[in-house]
Amino acid sequence: MARRRPLVVLFGGRSAEHDVSCVSAAHVASAADPERFDVVPVGIDLDGRWMLAESAVADLASGGPLDRLDPSGPGWDPLPSLAALADPDDGTGPPVVFPVVHGPLGEDGTLQGLLELADVPYVGAGVLGSALAMDKLAAKEVLTHHGIAQARYRGLHADRLADPGSDGHRALLDELLADLGPTVFVKPANLGSSVGVSRAVDAASLDEALATAASYDEWVVVEEAVTGREIEFAVLGDRSPQVSGPGEIRPGDEFYSYADKYETDEAELVVDPDLPSEVSVGFQEMAARSYLALRCTGMARVDFFLADDGRMLLNEVNTIPGFTPISMYPRLWQAAGLSSRALVTRLVDLAVERHARRRRNTRH
Repeated sequence: MARRRPLVVLFGGRSAEHDVSCVSAAHVASAADPERFDVVPVGIDLDGRWMLAESAVADLASGGPLDRLDPSGPGWDPLPSLAALADPDDGTGPPVVFPVVHGPLGEDGTLQGLLELADVPYVGAGVLGSALAMDKLAAKEVLTHHGIAQARYRGLHADRLADPGSDGHRALLDELLADLGPTVFVKPANLGSSVGVSRAVDAASLDEALATAASYDEWVVVEEAVTGREIEFAVLGDRSPQVSGPGEIRPGDEFYSYADKYETDEAELVVDPDLPSEVSVGFQEMAARSYLALRCTGMARVDFFLADDGRMLLNEVNTIPGFTPISMYPRLWQAAGLSSRALVTRLVDLAVERHARRRRNTRH
């Protein structure tokens, strides 16, 4: 029997999205084809330690269901451990890494840079695409250059917020509300899963929202509040990406918050919502353009607003979307006829193809 390719499912991490990652990774590990892949679950704990998730290895071997993976077990040094998994004589090629590490130090190009140094294929966007999409301000600037419509926004460095209570600070609050208000959303520039996101309706709540966002990242985004529908698409591929049909988020909270996404059952995720065909096609074209503009590869979930005033606005591009059982990315592909198992296999194949293509360009 041919040796199965090692598939390192990498999860956890040091960001505020650690717990979400553990749930997503369990779904990926369970969906991997056992005839093609030998799953190696590797966790990164909140202190940044890498370790083999021994309990998950046993559960996977027994075929038991996984609700989440826990980053606990013996230490796992990435560079020598990845090298040890490669066997050039068995025909399977190098191991493939499937990162399911959300947020900073996982989704922002840092982890991808390590995997480039390790010379192994990995699922998802490369260093540049990951860094661009993760930084909401940098992404907005690139997408503006490419003519992608977005909500009105301002970007601030935490230095601008260092003197609360001063005349200058109060003037900044008034300026933001006058320019973008009366209601705005405030976000850390480099985080996801709605962590650190707040809604502000006046100077006092805006001041508090800015402080909350700045506690997560030194760059902060302030956006106009868009009244309308939240529409999402799943994208798969490289230079000629496939775009799924639409999904719609109907929040149970006042916006699609972290609790709405992962802690309650109040949000409604609707696959194939009622949209005019020209709107769906328009969004699909915008999704593909945004994906390519940000140098994404492998996969991404692209989120939009369909505003009540008719505007079609890009919200953000997520290069490591959630893979939990209720996450929109796998659900949209399931609706298109691609099972979770087939989706994981396709993503691994794309990673191997991209790695081979890049090696041709870097070796002489």
